[in-house]
Amino acid sequence: MKDIFKRLITDFNERSLPHIFKRDYDIPLDSKKIVSLIGVRRSGKSYILFYLIELLRKQISLDRIIYINFEDDRLLGLTLKYLDDLIEGYFEIYPDNRDKKIYIFLDEVQAVEGWELFARRIHDTLNASIFITGSSAKLLSREIATSLRGRTISYEIFPLSFREYLRFKKIEVNLSSSKSLSYIKKNLGDYLFKGGFPEVVESDDSITKRILSDYSDLIIYRDVIERYGITNNLLMKNLIKYCFSNIGTLLSINKLYNEYKSQGFKIGKDTLYEYFSYLSDAYALFGIPVFRNSVKEEQRNPKKIYAVDNGFKYIFDPFVSDDFSKLYENTVFLHLRRKTEEIYYFKGNQEVDFYWTSGRRRELVNVSYSINNKKTRDREMEGLVEAMDYTGTDSSILITKDIEETIRYGKKTIEVVPLYKWLLTEDLNAC
Repeated sequence: MKDIFKRLITDFNERSLPHIFKRDYDIPLDSKKIVSLIGVRRSGKSYILFYLIELLRKQISLDRIIYINFEDDRLLGLTLKYLDDLIEGYFEIYPDNRDKKIYIFLDEVQAVEGWELFARRIHDTLNASIFITGSSAKLLSREIATSLRGRTISYEIFPLSFREYLRFKKIEVNLSSSKSLSYIKKNLGDYLFKGGFPEVVESDDSITKRILSDYSDLIIYRDVIERYGITNNLLMKNLIKYCFSNIGTLLSINKLYNEYKSQGFKIGKDTLYEYFSYLSDAYALFGIPVFRNSVKEEQRNPKKIYAVDNGFKYIFDPFVSDDFSKLYENTVFLHLRRKTEEIYYFKGNQEVDFYWTSGRRRELVNVSYSINNKKTRDREMEGLVEAMDYTGTDSSILITKDIEETIRYGKKTIEVVPLYKWLLTEDLNAC
């Protein structure tokens, strides 16, 4: 195994890096922590590592950089006991570097069971900056939190935000320019349907669905079925199709259980809960609870579900073109989720899509593709006013297709703003 690691290290340092697209993440190069990049597959984690390596190559010699992709077929079946061959093999190639700081990049490290023990040891014993990526929320919540014990700083990586999407396509963002606005609005439509996976953005429309279907299969089989030893593949496929087709809706496990039971599936409710948690662990799906002052009340109510990328609705829902409101809502959720995990929905006489908090900031957000209909407009406004009363906030936001205005209800304010403008002006780093 040592010889394989030597070859991988040498081959990587001899090759040129692909064209690097800078993402809107501020990742430190010399943190005293292990830097962890976590997120769904194909969201661009490896390319963020390449960007960091590109920066390092301008500052230090190539031989002080180690990059290993643990999904390389030559490492198939690798176990914890062989990981030490990585370090020993490196120092056999570059013995003079034992007294120098080195930079270690471990890509898709969750492929090796027990990897965290290795990362913890080399962090404590080597003069090294360590970067890891993984495609499982378990990597963040369980393995890192319990095994690395404060040694890590984690960054969640998502598919491209709309601002990154426009930059990727080399479209200027100038909200004062009519020409720029026309390009922005046109590309928002593509972004809403096909999502922000980098490979999808630069691919022809003819193969977009094929790429997204491959991603879905990869997540289902590699990160869920294989990882958790699931045998009921048909049920898992059915569940993921249901969830991706019904983003922005309430997920009632009881109703779903009864529906599957009537279709002949032999399952228990606990199995459905587990399967949904596995999809959440793989960063494919998210569930947000109702906002209540009682934790028990939150748990008694169903969660609203959202997908990590709009493209998954695009491939599973044949009526996606008739469902702009849900595409808008999922896009807004993802933008908020990049800020914080503390996202809820509010349910009173009316429903408000999002109530989110980050630090001292609290905000209510409703999403409606069109409010031209008076009943729709009144419903959206009344819901926000009711939620502002309940949460003790004085302002809220209503996101629509193209209306922009400020509405006042006594001391309370509702800002109505088009989706494209909100996505491009709402600062992700302001919280």
